Amino acid sequence: MPKNLRLPRARPVLALLLLSALALAGLLACGGGKAEDDGGGPLSVVTTIGMIADAGRAVAGPHAEVESLMQTGVDPHLYKASESDVRKLAEADLILYNGLHLEGKMGDVLVKMARSRPVVAVSEEIPGEELREPPEFLGQYDPHIWFDVSLWRRTLAPIARELAALDPEHAADFEAGAAAYGEELERLDAWVEERIDSLPPRRRLLVTAHDAFGYFGRRYGVEVVGIQGISTVAEAGLQDVERVVDLVVERRVPAIFIESSVSRRAIEAVQAAARDRGHEVTIGGELFSDAMGPAGTPEGTYLGMVRHNVETMVGALRETPETP
Repeated sequence: MPKNLRLPRARPVLALLLLSALALAGLLACGGGKAEDDGGGPLSVVTTIGMIADAGRAVAGPHAEVESLMQTGVDPHLYKASESDVRKLAEADLILYNGLHLEGKMGDVLVKMARSRPVVAVSEEIPGEELREPPEFLGQYDPHIWFDVSLWRRTLAPIARELAALDPEHAADFEAGAAAYGEELERLDAWVEERIDSLPPRRRLLVTAHDAFGYFGRRYGVEVVGIQGISTVAEAGLQDVERVVDLVVERRVPAIFIESSVSRRAIEAVQAAARDRGHEVTIGGELFSDAMGPAGTPEGTYLGMVRHNVETMVGALRETPETP
């Protein structure tokens, strides 16, 4: 069983889908898998979230076709695998997921698929002491590890290792791909630090719809406040909104932020309530939290998503706007 798959049982309808998918998976397993049967063609890799797919493509290069199930604007906390998703998983040589309960509603599907093919949590080599364990998350780890770029770099080794196990002939290429992408992430990490350091310390306060940016705050010295908790399964309540309004008004926060994969209602409620109490706070822009931007745009890559988020934060929170 892959790590971090201690999740709720599948619903009856999903169970029916699993039966048909598992039958297909059994046929594939009996045939030895695509990696062995197709004469050395590209591996088929399926990931849950786009950030993992981006890393997988960088590591694999031309030796794998990597596809993400969840596209822009999709909340992985609430995502349920469709029939077509189950078929894609059943036909994959390798399945990569985040783990740490991010893909909660897909847990049973991943467990079943692990019986016939590698199903790997990219977070598996990150020691527990380096993970956030917020008290409100009931003893579970915060899954949003991609917001600490230095921590996200640690996911490349499991990806390269699993690809090499399936395709030993190109193991050196996978190692080189991981190293090259790792260097890009190292440069990105330094850039984020530099941009956040350009903010006055009192302006390093990030208010968002849900508490996805905890790793970002810890790594780069930003105080992070989410209206909802780490998971978006439960909607924000009136007390959550009032708590954030009190902080926004008291600290004279200049800007708060919506997220691409979370409803903007709670953020707009904070804005309206703060205005009623005499403080005008702007919505500083849209951040990409649990999903990247549209394919084909800069924000549709992990590097571009991080840069967009940081520039949006800094531009809205700084003391005076930057001149072009």
